[in-house]
Amino acid sequence: MAVLELLTSSSLGSLLGMRHALEPDHLAAVSTLVTRERSGYTAALLGACWGVGHTVSLLAAGTLLVLLRAEMPARLADTFELGVAAMLVALGLRAIYLAARQGPAGSVHVHHHRGLVHVHRGAPAHIHIGTWTLARRPLLVGAVHGLAGSGTLTALVVATLPSTAARITYMVVFGLGSTLGMAVLSGVLGWPLARLGSHRAVARAISLAVGCVSTTLGLVWGYPLVARIF
Repeated sequence: MAVLELLTSSSLGSLLGMRHALEPDHLAAVSTLVTRERSGYTAALLGACWGVGHTVSLLAAGTLLVLLRAEMPARLADTFELGVAAMLVALGLRAIYLAARQGPAGSVHVHHHRGLVHVHRGAPAHIHIGTWTLARRPLLVGAVHGLAGSGTLTALVVATLPSTAARITYMVVFGLGSTLGMAVLSGVLGWPLARLGSHRAVARAISLAVGCVSTTLGLVWGYPLVARIF
């Protein structure tokens, strides 16, 4: 029965993790990251990186709470939620700024070479691969989201699952489900964006719209949290 219960809860956790990826704040954050991509594959990779960051922070905080048999303090949970709200505002303003910089030939960026300044037009690559810099922005964005949701998820698994192993396993498969769901969703979003990328005006309008939505959501979400914390 214990094995059956673990398998059942794990399957449910993976499905709920996929559903978790569709929450408005997650959609807003990832949308601001994938709007400048010109490949569905790269967009899916960014979504997967978001999921990895989300899973790592969620599992770290959740496991600590489970082992300590403690609940996350309400004030700390509100602080993490406020961090997500602030991040949504920052990502939204960044998307608006990048949209405003774009001209008919795309965005303008400046390079410095041995004291000389060169201005280049055209969209620069969004993702850079390095020793640890594999899409570090979505990794960090996902980690912030994971911290914000760790208290609620831990309270759920403690109330419904009987053992520490089952609780941790549930959180792992929940995180894997979130990663898969966000990777698929980002790839789906990135596919039409890759085809619209050749139309600079359309790409600019999408980036501006996504930035406005993300900024508004962050402000609406963060305002009551500020009142509670301060």
